Amino acid sequence: MDSLSFLIIGAIIAGTLFISAALFLHLRAGRRIPEQLQSRWRLMACLMAFFLTGYLFFLFIYLSASAFPLAIITATVFFFGGFFVFLVTGITLSALRRIVAHERQLRIINEALQRSNFELIKAYDTTIAGWGYALELRDQETRGHTRRVAGITRDIARQFGLRGDQLVHITRGAQLHDIGKMAVPDSVLMKEGPLTEEERRLIQHHPLAAYEMLSKIEYLKPALDIPYCHHERWDGTGYPRGLKGTEIPLAARIFAVADTWDALAHDRRYHKAWPLEKVCAHIESRAGSHFDPEVVTRFLKMDYCRAQSATETIDSRP
Repeated sequence: MDSLSFLIIGAIIAGTLFISAALFLHLRAGRRIPEQLQSRWRLMACLMAFFLTGYLFFLFIYLSASAFPLAIITATVFFFGGFFVFLVTGITLSALRRIVAHERQLRIINEALQRSNFELIKAYDTTIAGWGYALELRDQETRGHTRRVAGITRDIARQFGLRGDQLVHITRGAQLHDIGKMAVPDSVLMKEGPLTEEERRLIQHHPLAAYEMLSKIEYLKPALDIPYCHHERWDGTGYPRGLKGTEIPLAARIFAVADTWDALAHDRRYHKAWPLEKVCAHIESRAGSHFDPEVVTRFLKMDYCRAQSATETIDSRP
């Protein structure tokens, strides 16, 4: 056998093995093919089996040196080969059309889900704002405090590079910072004179009450830092857990400064509004004891300590 014959026989055997493997994989995958494509899939299997038979027949003729006209085999292989390619192309295009249609359907579904999610978030946030407003109705002097302090907290948070969802959770936490006071009786919450030890204990329980209320709501867990920890102090003398320094979540450390500024810069039943210069001097004096020094440093550089009045500062805030 010369080298050319050896090469031809090797090529035919290799082609036979390739077609055999392809036919095996094709038949095994047939169970996962959609019903609409099953007939074409079976036709493809028949054509592959035909090619396999043709290869074996060609090999037999070649090895036996039979006088069978190879031109007939070649023409037949070319014909069915072209038909096979046509069929594969048709199935491929059909599959592509289905993929495009499915992608279009998925895009429509995704858009609908996004709209629903937006509406759901909007409903949640409206509910949160409603809770904050309901708390303010108990005490007319604090009306607007929740909205203002949420905005101030958000402004300070931006100075620390917080963005996106972090600001969203901080805003929700600020809006709900006093939600635990729902568990405090009006007789204690509105009392103008000194609190008794028992009354003070009730007041200091409100962060724990907030945690017990909100921790059961998965949606609000990321916003818990402020309602739970905004009465903690940098030196560890705060409540309810006596956290110290950076043990206190950053959101709560930021809120503590914002809350104090707003409370002192506006009229309350127990004091008149302080001048902003005095408010900011007070905050600066409590850095390292009540407040995180870094939060104070960044806050003092903001417009809240440069404006002529608290109203001017709030109105000019973006």
